[in-house]
Amino acid sequence: MGIGVSVFLIAIGAILAFAVNLTVSGLDLATIGVILMVVGAIGLVATMVIFGRDSYGRRSVVTDSYVEDDVAGRRPINY
Repeated sequence: MGIGVSVFLIAIGAILAFAVNLTVSGLDLATIGVILMVVGAIGLVATMVIFGRDSYGRRSVVTDSYVEDDVAGRRPINY
């Protein structure tokens, strides 16, 4: 679960928990909203822990070098 999905679950959960006044037979939408917010928060923390770990332990340095070889048959021009 990525950051986007986690934030989406938190937002949908908050809407269901605080903004919807709809009654559905057998379902409590406020409870479902709270559950979605908790799952989104857990997913957000897990994503930050898993993907945030890479930047602390190691650093990568990439260097490129370009060597231009002389082309066969070319001679330098002397003026």
